[in-house]
Amino acid sequence: MGFFISWYQSLYWRIAIGVVSFLAVMLVVQAMLFIWALGQSGRSLPGQSPARFGQMIALDVATELTRDPDIDLVHYLNEQYSQYTHPFFVLFEDGRLITVSSVIPGTALVEASRALLHQPSKDAVGTSRSGRGLSTGSRAPGHEDPETVLANANVLTVPIVINTHVVGVVGLPRRAPYTFLLARFAPMLSGIATLVLIVGGVVISGLTFGPPRRRLQSLEMAARRLGAGDLRARAIERGGDEITAVSAAFNAMAMDLEARADALAVSDRTRRQLLADVSHELNTPITAMRGYLETLRMTDIPIDEETRERYLGIVSDETARLERLVGDLLELARLESGGLPMSVEDVPVAELFARVAARQEQTARMEGVTIVQSIATAAALVRGDRVRLEQALQNLAANALRYAPPGSTLRLSSHLDDGAVTLSVQDEGAGITPAHIPHIFDRFYKADPSRHNASGSGLGLCIVKAVTEQHGGRISVRSRPGRTVFEMAGLDVGYAAANASLPGGETQPRTDMVESRQ
Repeated sequence: MGFFISWYQSLYWRIAIGVVSFLAVMLVVQAMLFIWALGQSGRSLPGQSPARFGQMIALDVATELTRDPDIDLVHYLNEQYSQYTHPFFVLFEDGRLITVSSVIPGTALVEASRALLHQPSKDAVGTSRSGRGLSTGSRAPGHEDPETVLANANVLTVPIVINTHVVGVVGLPRRAPYTFLLARFAPMLSGIATLVLIVGGVVISGLTFGPPRRRLQSLEMAARRLGAGDLRARAIERGGDEITAVSAAFNAMAMDLEARADALAVSDRTRRQLLADVSHELNTPITAMRGYLETLRMTDIPIDEETRERYLGIVSDETARLERLVGDLLELARLESGGLPMSVEDVPVAELFARVAARQEQTARMEGVTIVQSIATAAALVRGDRVRLEQALQNLAANALRYAPPGSTLRLSSHLDDGAVTLSVQDEGAGITPAHIPHIFDRFYKADPSRHNASGSGLGLCIVKAVTEQHGGRISVRSRPGRTVFEMAGLDVGYAAANASLPGGETQPRTDMVESRQ
């Protein structure tokens, strides 16, 4: 069952709402700052100043009244000037007040404007203190100058003159009020802001959230496939961001799991094969022992003493074979698990070869095989466990003697290769078929009949490999008809040999060989 995520729980929606909200707030703040700056600058009338705008209105009103004294000035002024972004009002001598904006002037401003109209000398256009407007004339004592009231309110007044007679006044602020500009520009700015938010949201969603969403979906699908057992599932690794890092980590984990699963499968197959091989190898001597023992127990079958002794000898041989097989299995298990501690020391190669030759002397004499030893002076000492190295060499020598033809030579040699000791055992047998060489060190592997020995446990070469690798070396084999060489290469040189140096501290390269026959 999939994991359902509500839209309000989605990371994309949360980021998108946050970004769009931020854009909206920024647009509102910028719009308000623009309107405030426009009002403070007094440039709400492009191309002309408030004074000229007032003069234009006063002249227009005077012209229309001259043409038609009964004209509906309220309708006319709203029709002609409602599109301007600057409020104004018109006050007539008879007390009529016309406002062309949503901003209604205060009572004090209206009274001050009316006082200007009733000044004694209002029959001609004069000059106010601000440089434009009506003449101040005289004012009653105790009354504040109306022009001062208007100036303090930052309101400009322009007279409406018909035939040199002032019939009214046009009043307008030098700067458009903030609320008026806000009301006038709000629809336009709202439309622009809405368009910007829609386009910006679409662009941000497409460019910012689209690729990460697809890559996260790929990562999610890969995780589901991996959870379902598909160990080859991989996520997309594109870009260099955090999602790529997570995808790379997921892919590394998937590859590690796949490698572990493969290793477990191989280990399981190896375990099953090992159990089958061990069962077969143990069953062979046990079956032989059971058969002969049951024969010896049959009282109704007469068995002479010579036959009895031969049967008991076979049982004894099979018992020894079974004992060797179990011992080799335990030895190999301890070697591969690292359970056998090594006693590392400088071991003379000559002593190792001497013990191998002494152990295999009787077998070699019976088979008519000559054992030859050759030891390079630089490789006379090897560092390792004396017992384990001898065990490996004994196994190689015994294996070689089984297939060495009469009159041939078995060579034990030691030489230096790339600063490491190589111990080799060479025989002159029929050789190993190339198809079997890659598997020759496997447990219980049965090679071709030319090198098969029924008396062996099938673990000797596997033990040699384990001992060599425990010493940090590598085991290899080269074979052709008439010459087969097993090499334990990469073994450490003994300290005494490694420190043998010429005067001046240079290491002395000694590669002369010492050969002995037995």
